[in-house]
Amino acid sequence: MIADPSTLYKLMILYILDASEFPLTNSQVCEFLLDKGYTTYFTTQAAISDLIEAQFISVDQKNNSSYYRLTPSGRETLEAFSSSISDGIKNDICSYLADKHYALRQTNEVTASYLPKKNQEFDVELLLKDGKEPLLKLQLTVPTELQAELICDHWHKQSSQIYDYLMTTLLTKKNADG
Repeated sequence: MIADPSTLYKLMILYILDASEFPLTNSQVCEFLLDKGYTTYFTTQAAISDLIEAQFISVDQKNNSSYYRLTPSGRETLEAFSSSISDGIKNDICSYLADKHYALRQTNEVTASYLPKKNQEFDVELLLKDGKEPLLKLQLTVPTELQAELICDHWHKQSSQIYDYLMTTLLTKKNADG
């Protein structure tokens, strides 16, 4: 067993990122460690920071969230020290990922963002993916930030229905008379 708890927390973070099919957000990593009572928020943030600095995990900023993924050197480190993580902890991680699979997938496969344009309008980008492959990408220009925020919010809640509607509408053959 590892004498230094912070080393164990770092290995747990590497393990959860390795076991996940998707990059995980900061809040998802924290949720697991905090809900299971393993450590505190500040200890988790320090461990994540150390892992980024050591280049064991990489971080991507998307939609005001930090998404973490394991790097090759992080995977090598995990392989060398994974026996230091108890089977109970590994089972907790696997259970968490199984229980939260749909929510984790949704976070990674449905994205919406907006950026201001020079003329005070906003460009909105909506993306729906199946795994890593894009199913639908919509780009819209709207006159206000409020509209951009509403579109992004509704996209997160209704992307499946919108996709189904578009596909049905575009693939349905209309009678030639109208």
